[in-house]
Amino acid sequence: MTDLLEKDASPERYDRAEDKLIYLQNLVADNDMPTIEAFLGEQSEYEIANLLESFPSDDRQQIWQVVPTELKGEVLAEVEDDIRPSLMENMQAGEIGVLAEDLDAQDIAEILDTVEETVRAKVMANLDDEVRLQVAHLESYEDWEVGDYMDPDTIQIQSDISLAQVQRWLRQDDDLLDDQTQELLVVDKTLQLMGLLSLVDLIKYPQDSLVADYIDPAITINDRMDIQDAAAVFRSEDIRFAPVVNSFGELVGQLNAEDIMEIIQDDVDSTMKHLAGVSDDEELFAPILRSAKSRSVWLGINLLTALLAAAVIGQFEAVLSQVVALAVLMPVVASMGGIAGSQTLTVVIRGLAMGQIGGSNRWWLFNKELWVGMINGIIWAIVMAVIAQLWFDNMQISTVIGCYIAINMTAANVSGIGIPLILKRMNIDPALSASVILTTVTDIVGFMSFLGLASLLIL
Repeated sequence: MTDLLEKDASPERYDRAEDKLIYLQNLVADNDMPTIEAFLGEQSEYEIANLLESFPSDDRQQIWQVVPTELKGEVLAEVEDDIRPSLMENMQAGEIGVLAEDLDAQDIAEILDTVEETVRAKVMANLDDEVRLQVAHLESYEDWEVGDYMDPDTIQIQSDISLAQVQRWLRQDDDLLDDQTQELLVVDKTLQLMGLLSLVDLIKYPQDSLVADYIDPAITINDRMDIQDAAAVFRSEDIRFAPVVNSFGELVGQLNAEDIMEIIQDDVDSTMKHLAGVSDDEELFAPILRSAKSRSVWLGINLLTALLAAAVIGQFEAVLSQVVALAVLMPVVASMGGIAGSQTLTVVIRGLAMGQIGGSNRWWLFNKELWVGMINGIIWAIVMAVIAQLWFDNMQISTVIGCYIAINMTAANVSGIGIPLILKRMNIDPALSASVILTTVTDIVGFMSFLGLASLLIL
């Protein structure tokens, strides 16, 4: 059993992240710092970052103190943005500078986003000239632009040299190529991107041939493009990386698939939080008061919408007081429309996030959801009417609940696509607001149609 893992058991036997987490929890509970340090020394920076994110703040600080120094910089670059400040709050510029020595410009820029300007200036002053220029270049972009996510350190070759010269140059430095490299970026003397040279072509063709003879076209990304649009290009073209060029066609970096995957994961996390009315900056082990404050805003908004729905019900107090069966069926009113709308809302928000909804297909989707709502509404209206008839033996009540189901499920599906599209048009994140508005619409339409029909058909 996982929960029976012992402190002195060998960590190598644990393949699952949960097993490692429980093993480390046991070590922390026993304050066994030497074993914690040895254990962390066997983990990658990604595993350590994940483990740190899995502990409350106090325990996290305790673990951070014994993270191997040679890994601390990479770990800082990997942890969530809202956790990094707490790990760096007592770090001086000199210590950060030491951690930055073995990091690339991307990771350094990520870390320096967290520190005060005076500390940042001191760290920047001690960086190598080339790295400092790369970091400054990355920091010149907005946080939604491709340039903010690209790797400025690229492998460039010129088109007027031979394949043999390229191979000799690559052999001089083992760190130039990694396991993922399959193409080299070809530029002219003014750094204008000309295309790609595949490693297969590099070794396949006569070595006295020029690079220019074997250049393949490249799918490029502009450095000022919205990163979400760039992610859509990666998905549609099924590419591993793309050269990044500026408005003059000059090569300024490359965007890698792993960066896109990180962006997609961040979007998924953000969307899930927004759908539940949770702030982006609330991490799993955030302090109690911060979490309570973050969630209370949307709970307050939800209370106001619930009171609005209650006010609608209050207008039909006379009907409810005379027909107890209507009160019994009220949970059905609140449930069916909400579920139908949430199904549509989830699909539509995902489509918007994936860049799949736009132009004329919005009307096609609107028409589709209208018909889906009507078909499901009719099916479940019949089912619920039969249930109500068997339950209460009252044709009027059965008719009311059946008509309500048909009306509300249709309205819920239409709202599920209409609300996020309208919010998107208003530059409001649909994931953040759509669920609250949808709940209000389905409740009001549901109670209004249900109790209104009851007033007409029963009283």
